[in-house]
Amino acid sequence: MFESLSDRLSQTVGGLAGKRLTETNMQDALRDVRRSLLEADVALDVVSSFIASVQQRAMGEKIESALNAHDAFVKIVHRELVELMGITNDSLDLAAVPPVVVLVTGLQGTGKTTTVAKLARFLRERERKKVAVVSADVYRPAAIDQLARLAEEVQARFIASTQSESPLDIVNRALSNARTQFDDVLIVDTAGRTSIDEKMMTEIASLHQALNPVETLFVVDAMTGQDAALTSKAFDEAVPLTGVILTKADGDARGGAALSVRAVTGKPVKFMGTGEKSDGLEAFHPERIASRILGMGDVLTLIEEVERKVDKKQTSRLADKIKRGRKFDLEDFREQLGQMAQLGGMSNMLEKLPGAGGLPADAQGRVDDEEFAQLAVMIDSMTVHERRFPDVINGSRKRRIALGSGTQIQDVNRLLKQHKQMQKMMKKVGRRGGMEKMMRGLGQRQPVQRPQRRR
Repeated sequence: MFESLSDRLSQTVGGLAGKRLTETNMQDALRDVRRSLLEADVALDVVSSFIASVQQRAMGEKIESALNAHDAFVKIVHRELVELMGITNDSLDLAAVPPVVVLVTGLQGTGKTTTVAKLARFLRERERKKVAVVSADVYRPAAIDQLARLAEEVQARFIASTQSESPLDIVNRALSNARTQFDDVLIVDTAGRTSIDEKMMTEIASLHQALNPVETLFVVDAMTGQDAALTSKAFDEAVPLTGVILTKADGDARGGAALSVRAVTGKPVKFMGTGEKSDGLEAFHPERIASRILGMGDVLTLIEEVERKVDKKQTSRLADKIKRGRKFDLEDFREQLGQMAQLGGMSNMLEKLPGAGGLPADAQGRVDDEEFAQLAVMIDSMTVHERRFPDVINGSRKRRIALGSGTQIQDVNRLLKQHKQMQKMMKKVGRRGGMEKMMRGLGQRQPVQRPQRRR
């Protein structure tokens, strides 16, 4: 997310390196920032207000005495971006008397039902809440069945409903059921439309009145840019929203929605949906997002992902194995590739590391997560004996592995060479007793060349 905007802003502030921040170069930089925000599809009014705020703050910082124009300008832009998006994360109000009702609304095609499941998993795993979900969408074919499947996947309690019931009857019954079952949170999925219409708004308003939800969240596609903010505002005028969830944020290279929603609607962005998997939901932290946009990384989110997704038992077993002097084999290598995939791949990690955006273009181009996936496929094509004792892999075995993985023999040779390098590094680290402090093995390896597939 924000790739295009981040690249443009990085070029702008990069041009200030080694200079004093003067009124002249500040005006040039502001023009570039304005152009970058407009190209990111940020609402025009928001852009104008943002530029005025940056200019005013810069003038108040005694720009003539600023020794480093780059640092001074980045600091000002970062602060203004944070304020634009809301300063802090607005979490859900879960302190109310249970069951806390969360009403989820949105147009068709925004990923609303999937987001309900993601939110249920988020609350169950990270907030330790007992969560129930119900679908009041009696219009879209298979909407209820879809939520039932997703609820089973995320281990949320599903309250059944049918298309023969009215949405109002469904939510009243679900609320009563959630109370008797002592659920902490009840998430209600509502019907969407291709556009905002009077009938939909009337129905949502009636559900809102019946449930009196603690949270009313509007799900909107981040890829629609400033239209996301305008749609949220129109919806808020009919039903009082408490927040917005941006979906498909990983596919949005511009970032206009994230930068516009709060300013246009006055409502906070509470979550971002990333990826199709049920764990692809992040709390929206303005300060972290601003840091990503300016190429400053997002180490806190990365640490949280490591804590949540990395298999600590698996990592501990590997550490104990290396300490005992046993060799780092290809099965261990395969486990490390799996750990990397759990973290969203190397590209996801680089996005959150400070200064990664400043890597040479050719170095960034070599970081392709498909490469790591291909390494895993080659290891999966080996026998258990070969993975544990890589030295037995001779010419005929290499041909079989290459054929089974759709690669070439030189790709297998490259994998074995990389494994040898990892093995030597692990042996040194094991002797020093620093295994636990390693970046899970793989993160510090040089990016591999892209394997060529067999034709």
